[in-house]
Amino acid sequence: MAYDKFTILRDTAVPLPTENVDTDQIIPARFLKATEREGFGDNLFRDWRYDVEGNPKKDFVLNDPTYSGKILVAGKNFGSGSSREHAVWALYDYGFRCVVSSFFADIFKNNCLNIGVLPVTISPEFADKLFNAIEADPKTEIEVSLPEQKITLLSTGESESFDINEYKKANMQNGFDDIDYLLNMSSEIEAFEASR
Repeated sequence: MAYDKFTILRDTAVPLPTENVDTDQIIPARFLKATEREGFGDNLFRDWRYDVEGNPKKDFVLNDPTYSGKILVAGKNFGSGSSREHAVWALYDYGFRCVVSSFFADIFKNNCLNIGVLPVTISPEFADKLFNAIEADPKTEIEVSLPEQKITLLSTGESESFDINEYKKANMQNGFDDIDYLLNMSSEIEAFEASR
């Protein structure tokens, strides 16, 4: 399944400074029964967003109209716990295209790269600057440049570089998952097969 192409994203951000957010908090296990990738965004952070009667909790950031954007700035160790890719499906389906944190769980980070959500790892110090800037002005914009592998706080011009696997970088820029990558090479694969 192809995803949105990612080159440069300039947008406001949603702050979630909580540390050690695991995949069960991102998408509770009881919502993993669906076989299609759509609809998971409705249950993103379900137990944090809604009370037992299904009413939105006013004190949770996704229910606060003050904050919006395609960038989630998260606390350290985001995406820990079980390896469910549904957590990333939920983030993508909700509308996030980039998650920024000072540390990601490895499996979660790889799932992000496979599903079209760019995981950007930054220093704890830069994370604090982002959180402080968003708190001071929820309309502050962040620019994430995948070609340059750089994230910039536009209000101050401060930036940091981030690492990404070259193969995954190319896939994200083209909007490819692993299958799309192979399908895009079908003519070369057929030519190789014909030469054998």
